[in-house]
Amino acid sequence: MLRVSPVPAFADNYIWVLHDSTHALVVDPGDAAPVQAFLAEHQLTLAGVLITHGHIDHIGGVSALRADWPEAPVYGPADVACVTQPVGEGESASLPGHGEALTVWATPGHTANHLSYLLPGAVFCGDTLFACGCGRVFDGTPTQLHASLQRLAALPDDTQVYCTHEYTLANQRFARHLEPDNAVLLARCAADEALRAQGLPTVPTTIGLERQTNPFLRVNQPAVRAALAAELGEAPADALAAFTALREWKNRF
Repeated sequence: MLRVSPVPAFADNYIWVLHDSTHALVVDPGDAAPVQAFLAEHQLTLAGVLITHGHIDHIGGVSALRADWPEAPVYGPADVACVTQPVGEGESASLPGHGEALTVWATPGHTANHLSYLLPGAVFCGDTLFACGCGRVFDGTPTQLHASLQRLAALPDDTQVYCTHEYTLANQRFARHLEPDNAVLLARCAADEALRAQGLPTVPTTIGLERQTNPFLRVNQPAVRAALAAELGEAPADALAAFTALREWKNRF
């Protein structure tokens, strides 16, 4: 059975390590040092690296890790320089000795080439879907990001969502502004504030919880539409227009 452990990095990144008792796959190692320390502490061999996209806080530690484990493949988008084994939609990556491979989904929007990696009951989604939020649009498009989020939202409710940043409380301030009467959201905020007060992560979250509380998955909800109409001075024409306006609003919130 694979375990998933968070390795904190920088101010608010999580590097996810999928491992058994001997081997590990590392997701988006922006910094090598905390990963090297985790692998040494648990006596694990690096079997591979999974890259969701090419931003430096997701790939900055790859070269140092490969210096220690030169045989470890680096899976990811073909146009990310550190990737040694390009993968794309429908392909897979696996940990040696485990029959269950991770399936690759193209989830563009934050970047044009963004990937997510899925196991039954879990998704490693980089900067596409966050707890109570989503990534900014860089060289992708709002249309892409909206479609990627809708695809992730269709996963089973109990799917564990492993995103790569601790942005939850800031995202929840925006979500509360939009849906101040959402009881599930208010309860979630209280629980997550208690976790952060103890220095604990608020992730993974679940698809079901995101569907109930994440405004970027709730653009058709009356409260979200009403808040957008008040902000914009007019009602968005459709779900994509609502999503695009919501993402732009969050950028300046």
